[in-house]
Amino acid sequence: MTGANSFSVSGYGPERAGWSRVFARDSLARRLDWPILLSALALSFIGAALVYSATRNRTELNQGDPYYFLLRHLLNTGIGFALMVGTVWLGHRTLRTAVPILYGISVFLILLVLTPLGATINGAHAWIVLGGGFSLQPSEFVKVTIILGMAMLLAARVDAGDKPYPDHRTVLQSLGLAAVPIVIVLLMPDLGSVMVMVVIVLGVLLASGASNRWVFGLIGTGAMGAIAVWQLGLLDEYQINRFAAFANPDLDPAGVGYNTNQARIAIGSGGLTGTGLFKGSQTTGQFVPEQQTDFVFTVAGEELGFVGAGLILVLLGIVLWRACRIARETTELYGTIVAAGIIAWFAFQSFENIGMTLGIMPVAGLPLPFVSYGGSSMFAVWVAVGLLQSIRVQRPMSA
Repeated sequence: MTGANSFSVSGYGPERAGWSRVFARDSLARRLDWPILLSALALSFIGAALVYSATRNRTELNQGDPYYFLLRHLLNTGIGFALMVGTVWLGHRTLRTAVPILYGISVFLILLVLTPLGATINGAHAWIVLGGGFSLQPSEFVKVTIILGMAMLLAARVDAGDKPYPDHRTVLQSLGLAAVPIVIVLLMPDLGSVMVMVVIVLGVLLASGASNRWVFGLIGTGAMGAIAVWQLGLLDEYQINRFAAFANPDLDPAGVGYNTNQARIAIGSGGLTGTGLFKGSQTTGQFVPEQQTDFVFTVAGEELGFVGAGLILVLLGIVLWRACRIARETTELYGTIVAAGIIAWFAFQSFENIGMTLGIMPVAGLPLPFVSYGGSSMFAVWVAVGLLQSIRVQRPMSA
């Protein structure tokens, strides 16, 4: 039954004639996944403290204002949260219809990086400088559009009831959709983002029910592609040095191995409870490069110790656990695939970021989700949280 007072936006719940919008909002709030939301907020605010500790004394970076990076991190978090709210309000089903537009915009933006508008930051030519100290890394948003685009193609006929699982033609189309931005990002080159995107593709294929031959074939193709990239000399020198330092940690400790060595020293000095927030000698002495972005976990390890660093891992684990539950409980394949892509993204990027500070993964220049400083990455991960919340909110009440 419908009427003037009914409320049904983007598929949120059953229509309720005669009830006010306030009730509908209460119903929406009740159906949100609060553990994900609160954990993501906690990670962002912990990140704010770590970013402040890492940058308050770096006058060459903060333009003489110790609160420069802290305020920007909080601003990025606020904008990201607003994007999450907007994503929930629109709904993942509405965004499904806008995938071609979103995909086109994201590909256009990463192509701009290859033009004179692109800028190199920390060795990666992956940015567009907007002016006023702001920059944009389009590859962060490509992660979202790859997930949405592949999910749209792989789930179309299955959710319509035409097929029990994606056929080979549909899988090939979805891989072609993902390959275009991945190749462009590889040309930048932004190898870290490419690694994340490949893992996302694998996660999406596994969740879609596609034949395992595609998964094993993609892994084999990726391995051969990596060998070809190495043999053809398509990697920049700094990227080759990073892999060399990973393979041999004692190689040039004052040069290519400096970042990893200093990161391990910082984390190791924290012990069980840390040296105290804002009291880390490695952080205060500015021994670890890029400590507010790629190596922010070293601040937690040194100043908050095993307990504080472990808390970050627990909060990330809660986000992943609840995301897995959302993927399992949704009744539509499209929602399952989107959630699985986000799980693969968050899990691998977190493992790579923390792993490189411990020396068990090569340095790849990837931020720690929600924690590292960076507007583009913060916006993208909060949009992903919005997608997860939308999938949970829009599932039938009986699910």
